[in-house]
This record gives sequence, structure tokens and C-alpha cells, in this order.
Amino acid sequence: MSSMNNTHKLHEEHAHHHDPEHMKAIVNRLAKAIGHLESVKKMVENDRDCSEVLIQLAAVRSAINNCGKEILKEHMSHCIVHAVQDGDEEAIEALNEAVDKFMKN
Repeated sequence: MSSMNNTHKLHEEHAHHHDPEHMKAIVNRLAKAIGHLESVKKMVENDRDCSEVLIQLAAVRSAINNCGKEILKEHMSHCIVHAVQDGDEEAIEALNEAVDKFMKN
């Protein structure tokens, strides 16, 4: 099964719910990162100093990594707990694959 199908399959089988407040906070963080990235794009379009652009890109990358960390923590405390309780080895394998892809530089 391709990873896209695997991801789609996991999404369809997502039977439990996450903490809405925590998920809203993650969405807000992502929105801020998107806004920040848009401003970096404008910096490039306006021919701003390359050093400034690189510093801001590093800040965006950090924001995205922090969002990933929060999603991972949420996933482990909800999805993986349920998967272990249900004996769902595929969910654990999918987590390992996702962590490998997320951590890849």
C-alpha cells in the first residue's frame, strides 16, 4: 500500500477525538507560520538582505518543527494510546514511518 493510501486509510479509521482546544492552538500556530512564511516571500520579492531572509526562514522552520512536535505529542497521547489498547500494530508502524519522514532533513 502506498504511503498516500496508508495516510488516507488512517484518516478514515480515526475513531477517537482530540482535545479541541489543543487542536485549535496547533491550527493557530500553523496559521502564524503561514503568515510568517508569506512575509518572508515578500522579503525575497522586495530584494531584502539575504541574511535577514535566512534568519526569518530559520524562524519559520522552527515554528513548523514546533507544530510537528505538538502534533506528535497529541498523536502519542491519544492515537497511540488507543492503538496500544486495541493492539493496533499498524498504527505504531505508521507513527514510526511518520516520525522518520518528519525528522528527515
